[in-house]
Amino acid sequence: MRIIIAPAKNMLVDTDSFPVDGLPRFLDRTERLKAALQAMSPQELQALWKCSGAIARQNVERLARMDLRRGLTPALLAYKGIQYRYMAPGVMEAAQLDYLREHLRILSGFYGLLRPFDGVTPYRLEMQARLAAEGFRDLYGFWGGLPAGQLAAETDCVLNLASREYARAVKPHLPPSVRFVTCVFGERAGDRVVEKGVRCKMARGQMVRWLAENRITSPEDLPAFDQLGCRFQPPLSAEDRLVFLREA
Repeated sequence: MRIIIAPAKNMLVDTDSFPVDGLPRFLDRTERLKAALQAMSPQELQALWKCSGAIARQNVERLARMDLRRGLTPALLAYKGIQYRYMAPGVMEAAQLDYLREHLRILSGFYGLLRPFDGVTPYRLEMQARLAAEGFRDLYGFWGGLPAGQLAAETDCVLNLASREYARAVKPHLPPSVRFVTCVFGERAGDRVVEKGVRCKMARGQMVRWLAENRITSPEDLPAFDQLGCRFQPPLSAEDRLVFLREA
């Protein structure tokens, strides 16, 4: 089983806590994206990133001095967001980190697919960004089936804890032999199940931690997850869609 999660927009540098295991698999393609971004003006980059002037200036500076091979942070520690805070890899035991090393994969608009201890540098590039590169109109086209192909080479089951924007980069490209299981974390709103962004991120991060603590290797064990007030809902679930509702 491989677990896929989304990255976070905010990133940090931490070269001290853990060493990196190596470089990302698709670094040659990342180099090409870097070159495409460096060829853009600051105004074009801000429009691509859809961010404030201050954030744009910070990332333009990062891009100008970007080194993809030195001064790197393990991907698991590089992202700063709600999901990663609830995952709390910095306080995990060695056995739990080894579990993540084997089972967890991080999707990225800039790197394609990352192992937890691949070395990365801060960047800003969401998967849904309309960056036209090498004849492709966006990053979904640029990455194509590469992330899915790598996952299919590693496993026959993908556990999807990513957002829709990132899952879209994998699911359509997987062969029928690879099972794709999505976890939904929601709340009841009348007769509907509503997913709320912050609580989804909290639950996804907490589930990754729970998976590592319990060494879960099969989706059949997922219904036991009961943290942050979440409970598995068999009537709302299907073989490849597991629904967890937060109890009031």
